[in-house]
Amino acid sequence: MGQKKLIKFAAIKEYENVLEYPEAMQGKWAAFFEELKKGTLNIPLDNLAISPSDPIGVSQGRPLVLELACGRGEYAVGLGRMFPDQNFIGIDLKGNRIWKGASIANKEGLKNIAFVRTQIELTPNYFAKDEVDEIWITFPDPQLRWSKAKKRLTHPKFLRLYQQFLKGGGAKNIVSSNNTVSGISSASGIVHLKTDSPLLYHFTLKVIELYGLNLIYKTENLYAEATIDPRCLIKTYYEGLDIAQSNKIHYIQFNIDKELPIALDEVLKEAIKDIPMDAGELIRMEAEAAREKKEQ
Repeated sequence: MGQKKLIKFAAIKEYENVLEYPEAMQGKWAAFFEELKKGTLNIPLDNLAISPSDPIGVSQGRPLVLELACGRGEYAVGLGRMFPDQNFIGIDLKGNRIWKGASIANKEGLKNIAFVRTQIELTPNYFAKDEVDEIWITFPDPQLRWSKAKKRLTHPKFLRLYQQFLKGGGAKNIVSSNNTVSGISSASGIVHLKTDSPLLYHFTLKVIELYGLNLIYKTENLYAEATIDPRCLIKTYYEGLDIAQSNKIHYIQFNIDKELPIALDEVLKEAIKDIPMDAGELIRMEAEAAREKKEQ
């Protein structure tokens, strides 16, 4: 590991706004952010109060929003600046990336932003039922090969995990016949996907259709829309790279409002083979395959 990475890993271990594999935190995030706001040092995680589990009690608190696979945490930080009355957590395994967002939050005194270093697969260990209001997935690895489809963060395998802590609730907006949406949704239980990958975009729509989930909004070209949710104007480092070379940003809002039968996973496995891949993604997939072969 390089010297710079070692310095960043050491730094986040001292940051009050970064937790690594924080077991026994289910239901405690409201209390954690209260301590963070007070400037408490060495926040005693074991002694934090657990929020009420009833829907009324939970909804009276500050909304909790996650950014999954947050990388440098641009979205968590951007949303935290935009909504000081809400709490935001960026989740990623790579501590040297988390360091960037956590450092910015500390420098700016943003006490409504925290980061968790862990795998996405472990998130149900850290959040209680109905504790999380919304999830943002911004520019994740699209896992282009069919054999890696289960690693896509909108695969039912992951959606079943999110269901364990994401609020249910219905959406207030629906997609009309011409794909317009009236107003900006403020309902809980929403998953947002923002990506430059046409493959991941169409894959996610296929999942929503096959499992009968509630589609709130979709667009193949976000920045061409007449009205744009201001939250979508936050840009990440990876958005600037345009790795998929699509020259378009795709965006979806949906609810995980139904059970996701495992039996349908095999149907999905076959259905996604019909999803076309753009030229830029095809080139990238071939380059990744060549690199992996060389490393073997």
